[in-house]
Amino acid sequence: MDLDNVVNVTLSFIRDHQHWTLLLVFILAFGESLAFLSLLLPATVILLGAGALIPEMELSFTLLWLTAAAGAFLGDWISYLVGHHFQDEVRTLWPLKKHPAMLEKGERFFARWGTIGVFFGRFLGPLRATVPLVAGMCRMRSLPFQVANLLSALVWGFGMLAPGAFGLPWLATLFGE
Repeated sequence: MDLDNVVNVTLSFIRDHQHWTLLLVFILAFGESLAFLSLLLPATVILLGAGALIPEMELSFTLLWLTAAAGAFLGDWISYLVGHHFQDEVRTLWPLKKHPAMLEKGERFFARWGTIGVFFGRFLGPLRATVPLVAGMCRMRSLPFQVANLLSALVWGFGMLAPGAFGLPWLATLFGE
């Protein structure tokens, strides 16, 4: 199944089974933020499409936004804990051992930007999953990490759902509506 089919099937499922929407949004945001899994999951496209479905669902935007933010927050937190626990052993884990450049980019970004890099890393594709991992590997203090993690998760969750939910109905046409 190609990316378009995955996106369309998932969005059709959300439309037809709204009672699963919160769980799916949480899982997608979690997977998009979790080191290793984020590379396999087309969550960004699906979350943008899910935002376009909000006006026709019985769920509130705020609830979906906070659910997406919670998933993203937890994904980064676990990535941070994996890095903190395993340190340099992370380099031997799949997929990083096959793609060491991904981790190297995260390391350079974190070395340059530190805490603010944890915030902005969430919005930069492949860095989204590697920066929290590197922050843990570098033994970044937990409180500054979690503040940056929480604030970025709230902004990111809003940014994933708001375009479709508020005034961009054309977005729905991109997803087969």
